[in-house]
Parts: sequence; structure tokens; C-alpha cells
Amino acid sequence: MDNNDILIRLRYALEIKNKEMAEIFKLGGVEVSVPAVVKILTKTYDEDDNVNEDQMKCTHSMLDSFLNGLIIYKRGKQDPKPGQENLREKPQKSNENVNNLLLKKVKIALSLTTEEMLDIFNYAGLRVTKGELGALLRKEGHKNYKECGDNFARNFLKGLAIKYRG
Repeated sequence: MDNNDILIRLRYALEIKNKEMAEIFKLGGVEVSVPAVVKILTKTYDEDDNVNEDQMKCTHSMLDSFLNGLIIYKRGKQDPKPGQENLREKPQKSNENVNNLLLKKVKIALSLTTEEMLDIFNYAGLRVTKGELGALLRKEGHKNYKECGDNFARNFLKGLAIKYRG
């Protein structure tokens, strides 16, 4: 699953309009116009399986910025604590799994509990245990870290759409 597909599915699940998408990108630190958002959200292939030339590729850093912006959009900007300097989020490592990042940041943005996330997977018909979910949400390099495959991410976004769209 590529970054454009993740954005298309996330936009559908949360019913985000194009103008809101551009605003979320801006909150994440990337300037994207509404016409550019439309190009990002264009499917890679058309009905006849021909490559669509109008599509704009979404890079890992753009997706990371969008997810950071989504957190700010849904929860508000976090003020630094007294005595603590303003900490900027570290940029995503190029080798970090995008699907794990998606799960973590959507969980934060929507203030989801572990139980709610398990319910979301259940809506999509995927049975996930608390241990498996914990492994997916761990920091890369932890001994119990598990890489999130496309199937998990796809089912999470499908369950999210069922939960929020009915």
C-alpha cells in the first residue's frame, strides 16, 4: 500500500474535505494547495489499469507531516511545559515502517484506547490480540516490536471507515 492510498483511505474514513486536507498538511509544516491535494488523492491507476499521469506522489515526509498535522487538527497544538524548550517532532527515519507510524499517529490523533483499536480491527473482520497490537505500537528496535504489514494497515483503515461512516 503506497502513501497516496493511505491518504485516500484515511480521508474517506474520517470524511475530510479537500480544503481541510490542505489545512492539515499546513499544520504539519508542508504547504500543499487544494489542487495539489486533488492530485495526491487521484488513484494511481484508472479503470483500465493504465497509469494515471495526473497523480502527484506523496512522499514519506509528506505523509509524516500530514499525520502530525492531523494530531494538531484533532487535538490542538501542544504547548511546551514550563522549563522545557519547544520540542519539534523528530523527522521520520527513512527506514521506519510507514504502517506502524500510521497506527501510532492515528491512535494519538483520535484519542483511541487499546480497546477501541481492537474494536476497529474487529469491524474489519480481523482478530487482533492486545499483545499483537502492543507489538505494532512499540518503538522500532524494541525486542517485542513487530512490523505492521499492509494487511493490518488496510484492515485498520477499513475498520475506521466502518466505525466513523457507519
